[in-house]
Amino acid sequence: MIDFTEYKTVRERICAQEETAFSPFAQKSGESKGRLREEPLCDMRTPFQRDRDRIIYSNSFKRLKNKTQVFFAPEGDHYITRLTHTFDVSQIARSISRCLSLNEDLAEAIALGHDLGHTPFGHVGERVLDKLAPCGFHHNEQSVRVVDVIEKDGRGLNLTIEVRDGILEHKSSGTPMTLEGMAVSLADRIAYINHDIEDAMRAGILKAEDLPKDAVETLGSITKERINTAITDIYEQSKGKNVVQMSEEVMNATAKLRSFMFERVYELANKSIQDRAERLLTQLFEYFMKHERELPAPYDKLLEKYPKDRVVCDYISGMTDKYAISVFERLFIPTTFSLSGVGV
Repeated sequence: MIDFTEYKTVRERICAQEETAFSPFAQKSGESKGRLREEPLCDMRTPFQRDRDRIIYSNSFKRLKNKTQVFFAPEGDHYITRLTHTFDVSQIARSISRCLSLNEDLAEAIALGHDLGHTPFGHVGERVLDKLAPCGFHHNEQSVRVVDVIEKDGRGLNLTIEVRDGILEHKSSGTPMTLEGMAVSLADRIAYINHDIEDAMRAGILKAEDLPKDAVETLGSITKERINTAITDIYEQSKGKNVVQMSEEVMNATAKLRSFMFERVYELANKSIQDRAERLLTQLFEYFMKHERELPAPYDKLLEKYPKDRVVCDYISGMTDKYAISVFERLFIPTTFSLSGVGV
């Protein structure tokens, strides 16, 4: 039985429970390195629980539902968007964290925030902005900028150091400071490979028999088998250790499946929108570089602190696919002329 009278706050009780329930290698909520700006602790929630809530209620998170994952504007309700991808990553990261007795709240917060800075039109948009802007553009760095600078009218969300680090380092080349961050990095790869296979099959681009046979033999022939194989393998390779990792066999099979998807699906999907997306984003970028005073709030205020190309990237990368198209049409497509009372 928990003695509720022993603790002054719910947060203190949760932190005490973490001390006994978590792996010695887990990031305890009570041992967070804190925030960039100090603020009073919440009585009801741990710092990582607060970060999760701040991300969920942010405008950038809400916009993920209208951002391309792989297939732009697909006809059908069941294709993955950047938002549903984010939920997939969160679920897998929490499963990994739970079985390894890590901090699920921290893993969930990192996962929910890892793609907040992604561009419209998926990775095509990311490559276009990186080519256009002297400052360069990488979605993981932009995701941190979103939570530090852009959200809440330029005040940012003031997230914990651990969540910010996990967001920044979630790419396969990253080195997260926490095991929970490592879990999210692996969960991201597991999620996008498997749901992108489902989308490609839904679109008629792939059939199950097209997948590399040796990878299928190792991981499984259907999505739930492959995800279960990956999580089970991570558990077996990581339990009781200060690391979250796959075995060489499962990692190689996953990498082979990823390479296959780049060759057969991603390049094809990118080609279908590459030229049009590049023209659209290039014209938007060039227009706002010349007319920066037309940037809406809070981006106009950021010009006082940051280079113009950085702020233009902030604005464009925050757009949904549909909003980018609507801004382009407003700026560059002539509207129909009509004069009340005059016949044609």
